[in-house]
Amino acid sequence: MSGPPDGASVAQRIARSFPALSQSHREVARYVLDHPLKAATLPVAELAELVGVSVATANRFARALGYEGYAQFRAALVLGFEGALAPVEKLRGDLEQPADPASVFDATFAAIGRNLEATRSSLDAGACARAVAAIQAARRVYIVGFGSSSWPAGLLARNLDLTRQDVHLLATVEGPAFAARAMRRLTADDLVIVLATPRYFTDTVRLATQGRESGATVLALTDGPHSPIAAQATITLCVRTDSRYFAASDASLAALVEALSSAVAHASGSLVAAATRLTESVLPWLDGDYAAWPIRGSAVPSPDPDPEP
Repeated sequence: MSGPPDGASVAQRIARSFPALSQSHREVARYVLDHPLKAATLPVAELAELVGVSVATANRFARALGYEGYAQFRAALVLGFEGALAPVEKLRGDLEQPADPASVFDATFAAIGRNLEATRSSLDAGACARAVAAIQAARRVYIVGFGSSSWPAGLLARNLDLTRQDVHLLATVEGPAFAARAMRRLTADDLVIVLATPRYFTDTVRLATQGRESGATVLALTDGPHSPIAAQATITLCVRTDSRYFAASDASLAALVEALSSAVAHASGSLVAAATRLTESVLPWLDGDYAAWPIRGSAVPSPDPDPEP
């Protein structure tokens, strides 16, 4: 890439060059400054069409900023967003390959299968045992997961609640502020389970850090040692999350949640009793003949002492 040796960013080059730019180049510059992330994903023809200029004008704009051409300009623009844009760039390439719906179904199931097998074969038995022991030993369990990780976090909370008390899901409508407020009570006797796969939320990393600094055990369910929450974790369980169409495959994380929940339930030694109590409590709300049974504790009419023959 050509340009001044000071390593100026695209925005800095635009600011420096703006007075000398033509009116059409200024229109392109304004669009790039207003929509830098979107501009970083656009081929030259799409950018030119959105701004209302010719492809030649868009190319000349890139050269006016000191780049060899539009490809070099776009590469420089991407540098500030490489983590966020990686799924977009991958998706663009995948969509250029024609496929019918059945083929997409087949490829997706195949990818999920590969992810699950890679996850299963790479799990460390010692880490799995420590994770289960930490959940059993904790006074309270706090579960953190935002974005696409929020629903596996909810599944984990639901499953752990079957065999232990004081399980707190911190993914609520109030957001990270509620989680931070709830976690102010953390002690070394507590456990924080943090779920995160690409793309990672800053709030998730901050809350994982808060958990570690509070002295609590931090269990990370994430996609590898490179994950920013892995650096804050006491115990880490990793999943493979490759996906053609999304930033990460949610199926792998959901499978890990079910495996971890199953191991905790098995280790509890009271699963049958807990499942029986749960079934009794939800019986009146289940559809079927058993739904006619009265709710426990409700008034039940006494039998008629003198029924008619």
